[in-house]
Amino acid sequence: MEVMKRLLLLLSCSGALLSGAELSGVHTVYVLSMSKGLDQYLANRLTNDHIFQVVTDPKLADAFLTDRVGESLQAKLEEIFLPPVPEKPAPGEKEEKAAKKDKDKDSRTNPLLTDTVNKLATPGSSSSFSRGKGTVFLVDAKSRQVVWSVYQLPKGSSAKELDRTASDIVSRLKRDLKGK
Repeated sequence: MEVMKRLLLLLSCSGALLSGAELSGVHTVYVLSMSKGLDQYLANRLTNDHIFQVVTDPKLADAFLTDRVGESLQAKLEEIFLPPVPEKPAPGEKEEKAAKKDKDKDSRTNPLLTDTVNKLATPGSSSSFSRGKGTVFLVDAKSRQVVWSVYQLPKGSSAKELDRTASDIVSRLKRDLKGK
């Protein structure tokens, strides 16, 4: 039993060191859109306090600051990192386009031939993590792991309250960065 306790202690200490290294490795951050416009206040505070460099191109970011995790975040990251679509059609695609055009024409005349769509299967609709009010996450861009989070619920939706909340979040982040 004591061996298990030592092993658990060793694993938890190594996990803490690992997560500290990930947080300290963040230098640039992209702030995703958040509820009530909190993202704008966070970007302002992060920039003014020189915690991270806030970038406007998500592909340049080491991490993302978001108020959502789960399927909705995954879908947003896939959208951001989607490879570019080739502009020139390859040989043989003209025939495929013509066949698709005929299918679309048939589907307009016969609604039973249209593709079925599950409207309930939208990203974020089934995840319990999709909207945690008051929780902000720092997600590593490469590993997609949450490297830091905080719960700070705004007391209101006024500009003053959102700025105070952003200030509290950035103060906590600054304290956690110094502690590592």
